[in-house]
Formats: sequence, C-alpha cells, structure tokens
Amino acid sequence: MALKSTVFKAELNITDMDRNYYATHHLTLARHPSETDERMMLRLVAFAQHASESLELTRGLCADDEPDIWQMDLTGAIEQWIDLGMPDEKRIKKACGRSAEVWIYAYGARVVDIWFDGIKGQLTRFEHLNVVGVDADTLAELAKMTERTMQLQFTIQDGQTWVSDNTHNVLVEPRPLLRMGQVVN
Repeated sequence: MALKSTVFKAELNITDMDRNYYATHHLTLARHPSETDERMMLRLVAFAQHASESLELTRGLCADDEPDIWQMDLTGAIEQWIDLGMPDEKRIKKACGRSAEVWIYAYGARVVDIWFDGIKGQLTRFEHLNVVGVDADTLAELAKMTERTMQLQFTIQDGQTWVSDNTHNVLVEPRPLLRMGQVVN
C-alpha cells in the first residue's frame, strides 16, 4: 500500500520591503511522503521570496515535468520556474527553455558546493538562471516551525529574510552561487 501525502495549511504574512510587496497568502501543501520538513519549509521560503498574486505551488515531487513553484502569465507561458535541490543539467536546460526566469534553491550541506563545482561550467550559458545555496543549519531551524497548521511572518529587507512564528525567529540568507548566468564568487 502506497503512503499518502500529508496535508499542511500555511498562512504567510509577507512584508517584502525590497520589492514593496505586502500580502497574505493562504496555502495548502501536500507533502509527499519522501519530503522532509526542511524541504517543505524551504518551499515556503522560496514562495515568500518570489511571492505574487499569480505564483503557485505545483505538484512538486509528484511531477517530473513541473518545478516546485511557478508563475504563469495569462496565456499560460511560464514566467518563473523555481526548483529546490540539485537538478541535473538536462532538467535545468528544460527549465531555462520553458521559462523567462529560473531559480534553483540548492540545499544539502556540503554536497551543494560539490554539485555546483561539477555543473557551473555548463550553467553559465543560461542568462536567466539564478542558483542560491541554503545552509543546512538554517533549514534545521526552519524545520522546528513545522506544524500541520502554520501562521508564518516573512520580513524581507536588504536581501535578508526573517521567518517567525509564535516561538521562533529564523534568519534565512540564501548564498548566491549563480546570478543571471554569472558565477558569484
């Protein structure tokens, strides 16, 4: 018998002073049995950092042909493709071919640097690709906030994202690895 997804509800109150975006989003997340608390919370952080009225969570791990998060225009064209993890070059090429802007949130402690060192030469040809690394300790702190029903506040200013609930306050600072096709040192 296959394991079923677990449903989580999240209310995100977003104050993004960098983009002058202020909104509340009510999200329902179906967490795949293989998805960790860390990865699910990173999905919420990535959503908050790119939040707009047309940004959507997708089927994620359940669909090979979709990113974790995307934004489409009214014609169905993909404006933003946001993936989590360390995808292979074939998936990144597909994303860059289908979307106007691609973001990858890589996580996994030291293996992120090994993955990026092995693939960065092939990635510089994609001018609308951005890759950031997220620290494992930060993800562990975010995972402590996981509940079936969450109310989270996101404050974004000067490239820093503070995530808080009633008992936790976590600073998330994704480390830029590739910005618009250029390797960041």
